[in-house]
Amino acid sequence: MAFNFQPLILSLELSLITTVLLLVVGIPIASFLAFRSFRGKSVIEAMVSLPLVLPPSVLGFYLLVTFSPHHFVGAFFQEYFDLRLVFSFPGLVLGSLIYSLPFMIHPLQAGLQGLPPSFREASYVLGRSKKQTLFKVLLPNIKPALLTGMVLTFAHTLGEFGVVLMIGGNIDGSTKVASIAIYDSVESLDFHTAHIYSIVLIVISFVILLFAYGLNKKLFNSRINL
Repeated sequence: MAFNFQPLILSLELSLITTVLLLVVGIPIASFLAFRSFRGKSVIEAMVSLPLVLPPSVLGFYLLVTFSPHHFVGAFFQEYFDLRLVFSFPGLVLGSLIYSLPFMIHPLQAGLQGLPPSFREASYVLGRSKKQTLFKVLLPNIKPALLTGMVLTFAHTLGEFGVVLMIGGNIDGSTKVASIAIYDSVESLDFHTAHIYSIVLIVISFVILLFAYGLNKKLFNSRINL
């Protein structure tokens, strides 16, 4: 098989969409977990962290079953949104949101919990609402955590293999991402093409981390906003 850019473009597209969506979804979830105490909180935290410890094949298998048109979730998306989740790019995006969730939530939650309580108290005294406090006071002061969450989410989605293979299969131009292309190349003993895909992913990952570390250093030294 010959090298082509389509799997790499698809991987970058999937990683970017997943990172943006998880940033939107992750901020309220992390804020809720950071500042609320309630019975059963440990259960929710364990569920959020579950993709970290589950074998990708196990997670991928149950997502495949859940996304199937014969299951309630898959049937719901197909009937009301005309969206088939299994072996499709939208299914990959939804699956990526689940298996990359802890990589966004954990840095944000740790960043918010690391802020002194006086930040919130001072903001409330100044008349700001909870929403204004979160977006104008707390989030600007955890920029390194935000950046870490975005980088980890992007990088993890970029390199995921097991879950992607189970949900998306191996369809050219639709679900065949770079990690699947590497697997395909190795299976057909085309190590030259596998090397090219792998080196490109290594370079992309290194550049992302280099950028993140450099920017994180500047953000860490930035002034406190209140």
